[in-house]
Formats: sequence, C-alpha cells, structure tokens
Amino acid sequence: MEKLVIQGRTRLEGEVTISGAKNAAVALIPATLLIKGVCTLENLPNISDVQIQCEILKDLGATVEWLDPNTARIDTTNITSHKAPLDKTSKFRASYYLIGALLSRCHNVEVGLPGGCNLGARPIDQHVKGFEALGATVDVATGKVVAHADELVGASIYMDTVSVGATINIMLASVFAKGTTTIDNAAKEPHIVDVANFLNSIGADIRGAGTDIIKINGVEKLKSNSTYSVVPDQIEAGTFMLAAMATQGDIVLKNCISEHLDCLTAKIIEMGGKVIESGDEIRVTCDKRPKKTNIKTAPYPGFPTDLQAQMGVVLALAEGTSVISENIWESRFQYTYELIKMGAKITSQGKTAFFEGVESLSGAPVSATDLRAGAALIVAGIAAEGTTELYNLQHIDRGYENIEEKFRKLGANIIRIRE
Repeated sequence: MEKLVIQGRTRLEGEVTISGAKNAAVALIPATLLIKGVCTLENLPNISDVQIQCEILKDLGATVEWLDPNTARIDTTNITSHKAPLDKTSKFRASYYLIGALLSRCHNVEVGLPGGCNLGARPIDQHVKGFEALGATVDVATGKVVAHADELVGASIYMDTVSVGATINIMLASVFAKGTTTIDNAAKEPHIVDVANFLNSIGADIRGAGTDIIKINGVEKLKSNSTYSVVPDQIEAGTFMLAAMATQGDIVLKNCISEHLDCLTAKIIEMGGKVIESGDEIRVTCDKRPKKTNIKTAPYPGFPTDLQAQMGVVLALAEGTSVISENIWESRFQYTYELIKMGAKITSQGKTAFFEGVESLSGAPVSATDLRAGAALIVAGIAAEGTTELYNLQHIDRGYENIEEKFRKLGANIIRIRE
C-alpha cells in the first residue's frame, strides 16, 4: 500500500506546467477506433486512466507505441474484437466511450459496465437513449452493455439532462451514421469541443460543439496519419489555482487556457486573490486569509463539480461561513469528513455543505474518497500544521500526472511511501 506523507505548513511558490486534459484524453483514445489507421496523440497525461484505456485498445487488436511519456502512436487498422473486458472497464468511468466508438465502427459492441469514483447514482440512460435513436438495440444487464445495429441512421436527440459523457458518446456513434444527427441540450465542456475538433481534423463533419445544439453530418470514412495535441487540463489548472489560495501562495501556471477557468477566476477574485492572465499563463497570488463565498456547481460554463472539493479546502480556511451547493453528484461531500479530522468545521445536509472557516488545519491520517477529493486533501495537507498521511492514492493517480513532483517544485514537503 502506498501513502503520501505531507509536512505542512507551506506557502506554495513557483511555476507549474499543466498536463493534457484527462477528460479529453480518455475520449480521444476510443475515438481513434473510428480511423481504421494510424493516429498520433500528443500531450496525453501520463495517468492510470489513459494507460488502461490504451491497454483495452490493445485487447481489441490495436497497437499502441509510446514515443515519449506523453505521446502515443495508435494503429487501429486491425481491430479483431468488439468486446472490452469487464476487469478493465470497471476501473474507470470513461470506459463507456468504447460503446459509441465500437458501435460506430463494428456495429456490435460488448463492454463491461464502467466503474470510477463513487459519487452516487451515475446512470447511462442518456447514452442508451441516443444509441437507440440512431437505430441500435441496447441491452444493459449482467454487468455489461451489449449493443448492435444493422445500420446507424441520423436522428434528432434531446438530452433530458445535460450529460458530458452522453454528448461525446452520441457524437462518436454518429460520425458514420447516414444523414444528420442533432443533439439538443448538449453539454458544452471544453473536452467536448476538443473531441469534435479532433474528429473534424480527420474528416468528420461536426458543428456546434461548445453550444447546446450539436449537429453531426455522417461521413463515409476518416483519414489516418494525423497528429493531434490534447487540450490542457482545466481541472488540474483549477486545482493549482486553489492551492495558491489555500496556502496564501504565488503560483504561475503554464500551458493553460484562461477562458476555460473564467468562473473560477471570478470566485478567486471575490475571495481576495489576484489573477493575472498572459497568453497561456495564469498567475494566482493570495497574501492573506481568503474571504468567504458561496458556490453552486453547474455544467460548463458554471462552476465545475470537479473543483468543488478543492474549493472546499479553501473555504474551510476562509474567514466567515461559506456554502457549497452541489448540483451534479449526490455523494460529493465525502471528503468533508476527512477535512473534519484535520480540524475543519463543516456541516453537510444532502447536497449542501456549510463551511465555518478556521484559521488553520492540523495534519492527520486521511483517505482519498475519490479522484478530486484526493487532490483536495493534498492541498489541505500542504496548508495544514504538522504531518498529514494520505491513503487510497489509486484515486489520485487516475487523473493527475506526477502530482507530488509538481507540488514539490512549488515548495511542498511531500513524499510517496510504500508500506
């Protein structure tokens, strides 16, 4: 078993380079199945979700060659199977993108039900609704999804709820569908735009990504031998921006897109921090205890649920009482019980949590309850007095590349130990 040992209290200072977006990468890798040829993906984050996704592609018959730690050359010419193994798909949520990609390419698919963080009910009903509208028959039972379509035909699909995963999955399934597919009430996240840009760069015809109406005009084939660079990770960037606030630090983020973080920037300024944007760099400074604020998570461009826990650490240390309303996932406040072990004063009721700010936290043994909670607890340990031991690192490794090394370069005293 591994753990992180963090010695606080540290003011973080320096520069950090943001990796490629995890949420884009885990969709782009299955998207290469549509090419029937070779593609090179650059700026891939070196994380476990990406590694497992590539292993699944190998199981399906693809070859994956790593040209460097963040660049993979993927050849999907000879796909020999349409069945993705349950033991691998159950390890992360984004494995469901294999359904749309394989349905589009093979018209048959058998994929184990996706796993990932336990954030409450995470149904795939909107995915199934989209596939069926395109002409597929879908059976969800006995721990797997089985789908078949003699032919996929474009359709008008209204999303009952805004779903990032379903939006991307329907895009993947619609690339070769006859006619035009319209996704109404589509999600708008930057990684949806990134997937659409990638597909368009190799010959797809997708319009409106980033708005609530996306139209996909079916094409006959896509071109190979292309190279594409993954968009920077807005959630990793936001994590370090909030780390600057929690530690009253001064951090410059390189390789990021400031427009993707507008809602967070506004909140940081509201809490008394300073944000300076320059090209693909963002500098965040905070020289005093943050002020209280209220947060409501919402689909993009609203405040991301994936930054809610990191913001919770800042609010636990802020002046006054703050409120977070979680409107995406029903079980996203599990991390608050870990923060309470460190001296935070937090009361949660359903999808609302109240943070009565304290002047300092104290180090304690804590466990990552999910991916983003793990990152938040690292930040809490760096800001806290004394020693923090953080367990369940497999959650963190799913989504953050070399996270302890990046924090060390900012001055944190953090090491990984195998017990």
